[in-house]
Amino acid sequence: MTDLNPRQREAVRHISGPLLVLAGAGSGKTSVITQKIAYLIQECGISAAKIVAVTFTNKAAREMKARAGKLVQGAEARGLTVSTFHNLGLNILRREMAHFGLKSGFSIFDAEDSRSLIGELLHQENASDKIDLIRNLVSSFKNDLISPEEAVSRAENEGELLAAKIYEVYNRHLRAYNAVDFDDLILLPTTGFRDNRELRERWQNRVHYLLVDEYQDTNSAQYLLVKLLVGSRGALTAVGDDDQSIYAWRGARPENLVELTKDFPALTVVKLEQNYRSTGRILKAANTVIANNPHVFEKKLWSQMGMGDPIRILSCPNEDGEAERVATDILNHKMVHRTEFRDYAVLYRGNFQSRLVETKLRELQIPYKVSGGQSFFSRAEIKDVMAYLRLIINPDDDNAFLRIVNTPKREIGPSTLEKLGSYAQQRGCSMFAACDEMGLGLHLNERQLGNLQEFHRWLMETAREVVEGDSLNAIRQMLIDVGYDDYLRDDSGTPAVAEKRIENVQTFLGSIQKMADKQDDEDDKNIETVIRKLVLMDILEQQAEEDDSDRVQLMTLHAAKGLEFPHTYIMGLEEDLLPHRNSIEAETIEEERRLMYVGITRARKTLTLTHALRRKQGGEVMPTTPSRFLEELPADDLEWEGRTSNKTPEQKQALGHAHLAGLRDMFK
Repeated sequence: MTDLNPRQREAVRHISGPLLVLAGAGSGKTSVITQKIAYLIQECGISAAKIVAVTFTNKAAREMKARAGKLVQGAEARGLTVSTFHNLGLNILRREMAHFGLKSGFSIFDAEDSRSLIGELLHQENASDKIDLIRNLVSSFKNDLISPEEAVSRAENEGELLAAKIYEVYNRHLRAYNAVDFDDLILLPTTGFRDNRELRERWQNRVHYLLVDEYQDTNSAQYLLVKLLVGSRGALTAVGDDDQSIYAWRGARPENLVELTKDFPALTVVKLEQNYRSTGRILKAANTVIANNPHVFEKKLWSQMGMGDPIRILSCPNEDGEAERVATDILNHKMVHRTEFRDYAVLYRGNFQSRLVETKLRELQIPYKVSGGQSFFSRAEIKDVMAYLRLIINPDDDNAFLRIVNTPKREIGPSTLEKLGSYAQQRGCSMFAACDEMGLGLHLNERQLGNLQEFHRWLMETAREVVEGDSLNAIRQMLIDVGYDDYLRDDSGTPAVAEKRIENVQTFLGSIQKMADKQDDEDDKNIETVIRKLVLMDILEQQAEEDDSDRVQLMTLHAAKGLEFPHTYIMGLEEDLLPHRNSIEAETIEEERRLMYVGITRARKTLTLTHALRRKQGGEVMPTTPSRFLEELPADDLEWEGRTSNKTPEQKQALGHAHLAGLRDMFK
């Protein structure tokens, strides 16, 4: 632990009771967590199989596990759990299926699956806003541990009452389908531990030490899950930063850090304030801005990296000028300082702000990457076709069955599927297999049974054609049989969107052909092998998004959390944009200020802030008001463009020479 500073070492070695590590941005919290895992195993004699570390993203979990693996290797690392909250919940459900009324192979509904089911229950599949509102309310109920009965009793208006009633029916259908949704992965283990002492103690005996990263992002259910897993033993290290809590819109409660002091009176607090990322001037700006928020835990970031360059503020005539200024500034800075494009990041409050910047970057032939875009495989039309193919090679895939049994419409509604699901549960078989069982007729009317049997018969015939015949042509014929192109035209907002979605399906079918053609082994050319490999392609695509190619990074401030860049630009420092109008109206400026703090602390060497004097709103160009956050910055550390130039004639001449030298280098 020689590479740790005194506060970090204190956090690693503290095991006598619950610990809160208040870790400022760039203060080395991952090192503390991974070093503590090694300390618990190697110095304290705790088995790795009884240590659990949880965080919020798969990427963070992978990084944490890799770094822990370098410190603890071989047999002593066996059984160590480093995962997201949701993967931990999934592991609990898989081990305790009987307790939660689930059978082997239960399905997990993603956001789109949930949305589709709620739309069917409403009988309003095209009422997008209403479906999203109800889905968000149902998700909030689950995150706040509110049962359907409680939701009904608490409803304050007709909308909330409708959502509460849909919540009850929605849950009933999930159980009939042998399925859970994403929120259930936390809700079910938490309520199970809360309500069943035997189950709770069994898992408390399995987890002898728990480490939780990003604690400020926990919601009510996650907080209680941690509390119940830890129990009276108090073997907990929670790492968090209330100044970086920017996810209230999805249920995060930064006040959970304070709750720890109430639930664990013996809690020790260790502050990590030394920053290893940014210059002193950047940290001074971050500290000054966030000081305007109320605090229970006070901390102040500091650095040994020198004061660094002033923070620049660029005032631009309009949004077009702002985008052009950012793009040309990046190119100029790169030429002068011989940097790489990957050293630059442009951050903004809303995705719509990237469009103009992308245009300007393309005009200057600057390579860039927009983070947070939609994966090809996450598009609804690709998921539909994949579900057909998954069911063809695995008729026991209930989730695939549920996705496509009524896509396009076959008059097989949620009531029919609920009865089918309950029957399949009783019989211990898949829903697809249950469609062909004679006993199903006792539970359905003649029309319902006929529709299911017809679908079963058709898919079995199609599967034979796909597996045994000309696979690609059989798949194309399958989509023609169901009228999928017509379905996309009916389901899309405009003809242009429909044609794009149809084109996506053709691209996908082309990828199947290419994958089959590339296989050297004839056995690998069969459609089952190709489909199984395609299932992995989404994972590979997401990993490819994390590549290290030389491109300027464009992303929202929310997406930038956890990242760092040598040279950082934050666009749109205007009232109604940053801070956002919704936050101003709801008087939740504190979270917007934390978002600003997160943006500032992404910067390592230079920070540039921009704002437009006029911006188009609703088709009309309107004057803007500079963001209040600009006023909160330390004035002595700012360099405003357009006020008075600080450069002497000699400095301007030197800058010109540097530009010319950079241009010559580019064209060598």
